[in-house]
Amino acid sequence: MKEIIYTGRVLTLEREDVALPNGRTTTMEIVRHRGSVVLIPLPGPDRIVLIRQYRHVIGEWIWELPAGTLEPGEDPETGARRECEEEIGLTPGRVRRIGAWYPTPGFCDELMTYYVCEELGPASGGAHADEDEQIEPKEFSFDEARTLLASGQVRDMKTVFGLAIVGVSASASTSSISLT
Repeated sequence: MKEIIYTGRVLTLEREDVALPNGRTTTMEIVRHRGSVVLIPLPGPDRIVLIRQYRHVIGEWIWELPAGTLEPGEDPETGARRECEEEIGLTPGRVRRIGAWYPTPGFCDELMTYYVCEELGPASGGAHADEDEQIEPKEFSFDEARTLLASGQVRDMKTVFGLAIVGVSASASTSSISLT
């Protein structure tokens, strides 16, 4: 049996009776999400754009990679280009898909698709955050991004993972991009 408990703007919460592969049955609460894109904007060699955003759920300002929920039926690459313009006010000339991963598959089906955005130029309308967002984009060197990470100003896993993809980690002594 499947029951919809709540439907919101970006997610649906369901309760479902499921049969597990071992033959046992259980009731699960599942968050359904239409997916999102995570951007790794690289305006130049060893340079990255992050956004400073207030996250009410944790009550903190943190530095993050730009990201956003896909519109219903939206192609992820189209969503990546749209989010790049909306969140950092730049239009990517080149967008490369890196991969897609589930951040919390124990209770949520959200699939985050990561894109490197390069050849960045000004967007015609500039950055324009959603009404529930307060965003401040800023360009950093990879060393500066490492310092943010090491100091705890980067706190979300999507950003930690994305920075690791481009070779920015708190313990890295040199930066290198190895995208396969």
